[in-house]
Amino acid sequence: MNTIFSKKLLAVVMSSLLVGLTTSHIAFGQSSDVLDSAAKISQQDVKEHKDDHDDHEKGHEEDKGDQDEHGHEVESKEEEHEEGITLSPKKMSLANIKVESIVPEYQYSSIYAPGEIKANGYRSYVVSPRTESVIISRHAALGEHVEIGQKLVTLFSEAMAQAQGDYLIASTEWQRIKKLGNKTVSESRLLLAETTYNASYGKLIALGLTEKAIQSISNKDIKAFGQYTLTAQREGVVLQDDFIQGQRVNAGDTVMLLADEKQLWVEAKVPPNKKLDLPKNSPGIVKLEGQSYNAKVIQEAHTIDPLTRTRIVRLSVENKDDNLHSGMFVKVYFQFSTQEKVMAVPEEALVRGADGDWTIFVEDHPGEFKAVEIELGRALGDFREIIGVESGTRIVTKGAFFVASEIAKGGFDPHNH
Repeated sequence: MNTIFSKKLLAVVMSSLLVGLTTSHIAFGQSSDVLDSAAKISQQDVKEHKDDHDDHEKGHEEDKGDQDEHGHEVESKEEEHEEGITLSPKKMSLANIKVESIVPEYQYSSIYAPGEIKANGYRSYVVSPRTESVIISRHAALGEHVEIGQKLVTLFSEAMAQAQGDYLIASTEWQRIKKLGNKTVSESRLLLAETTYNASYGKLIALGLTEKAIQSISNKDIKAFGQYTLTAQREGVVLQDDFIQGQRVNAGDTVMLLADEKQLWVEAKVPPNKKLDLPKNSPGIVKLEGQSYNAKVIQEAHTIDPLTRTRIVRLSVENKDDNLHSGMFVKVYFQFSTQEKVMAVPEEALVRGADGDWTIFVEDHPGEFKAVEIELGRALGDFREIIGVESGTRIVTKGAFFVASEIAKGGFDPHNH
């Protein structure tokens, strides 16, 4: 009985042990499977993360490539902007843009020389007494425009008083003898009276009296003997009147200087070693305070000024607006013409491109401009010879900098707005 119970108990225990072992093995297998699955998931996550990272890096590189490509497109668009731009008529008017057709023309180069305005010696007149005199009164002031025959200054002279008296006596005697005639008076007496009259008349003329002033001499005006008035012998401006009333002046002293300022001289001072071919009537430009005046060479000195050590070249300039006056310092530009017609544009029409080459802006259609590279030639005053442009091409001659800035602004916009 006990033996049977013991066997049954042993079987139950063995079964329990087998069930426990089986359960543990299943649990361990499940745990291993879980760990394997977790490892696999972890590896997959890492791989996926790496792939995502690679994709991200690839995407970043693609984005960078897009930016490079985009930048390239911007550069391409800038080049398109540099090639041309369209401006409205209103903007062109506000910017004062000037467009002209250029054709071959004779151009002038310039050589500079300092100069000074001088009175035209051929149109000037020195007012001076012809005998020692005392100035009584003036009738014209410095800077005044005077007409021919206008009174300038009244003087007194003892020699003039004596000459006037002699003339009055000779004139009276000549008139009396002439009335008597050669039937009453001998031929020699008649000739003597006429000669004496003519001599006294000539003396008054030599002393500076006019015919009208001589004819007015009479016994009725005896208190005015010795007084005489100098008048303007030509139209002009009083440039000098350095005297005061009551002053005694000698014969030949300058009392006044009259000059016709409608045409003046310009004395340009040229270095003696500079070889310039300046024949008569060679053109020149005289500049003063931004204004220019056309001039022409009239004389050229062949001696050197001992003070300035320069050679004087004299030009004639018209002074129609009366802005030029004797003593002013000016700039003189001698003009030399080209031997043939050349294509030239104003200096302000030239603009340097991005690559440093010189360009101009050509108008293909109204308001549409594009930059065209050109080659520069000779400097011709305010103009510059250009090579590589056909005759008749319409270009921007004024306002080129504005056009260039508008093109630059358009080129910096990556979206071409």
